[in-house]
Amino acid sequence: MELSWNFRFGVVILGDSFVGKSSLLKRYTDGTFDESRQSPLGIDFKVRFLDFDPGVLIKLLLWDTAGQERFRSIAKSYMRNSVGCILVFDLSQRHTFERVRDWHKEVTEYVKPCTMVFMLVGHKSDLRENIEVSREEAEGLVKELHMAGYTEASAKENLNVELAFEGLTREIYRLFMAGKIPVRNGWYGLTVGTPLRLEEPITQRSRCSC
Repeated sequence: MELSWNFRFGVVILGDSFVGKSSLLKRYTDGTFDESRQSPLGIDFKVRFLDFDPGVLIKLLLWDTAGQERFRSIAKSYMRNSVGCILVFDLSQRHTFERVRDWHKEVTEYVKPCTMVFMLVGHKSDLRENIEVSREEAEGLVKELHMAGYTEASAKENLNVELAFEGLTREIYRLFMAGKIPVRNGWYGLTVGTPLRLEEPITQRSRCSC
């Protein structure tokens, strides 16, 4: 039976090929780790519910996108209807970190005027002897690009995976409650379901569409 959720957030997982996007999603939603390194053929989709505040249930629609250029047009349709982005790079492959600015710019430009909240994830922190990107450098980029935060994670060791997804979810929720993410007609990145019991309405629907 479908749970009676209060908010539905679309979240897209982006980054270069083989940074471990699918592994992160599988660990977060299924609690397992797959060594096969298989990339999705276009898009993989998962759902998870979060009940992190009393009386607030959030339904996450999680879209895992293939990093190959030939799937970029498919990924864009999911970018457009997401409010959050887990932007992933491989800590042991510096060139994937150097691509983060390009990913961030592409997504931000494409989803305008809608809001996209970013969480940067340095993946494969278990490869401790092969780390090529420092925490200070990654945190500096997060500050420069005004992202929600930075997490070093490992799907293999199940380290900080939930922290990354739930940190992003909390920031989206905080911004929405502060009135900084408008709900727009024709945009499904953030949908209000069962109303919260509040004295005042938490948002007004915008007339413009994305």
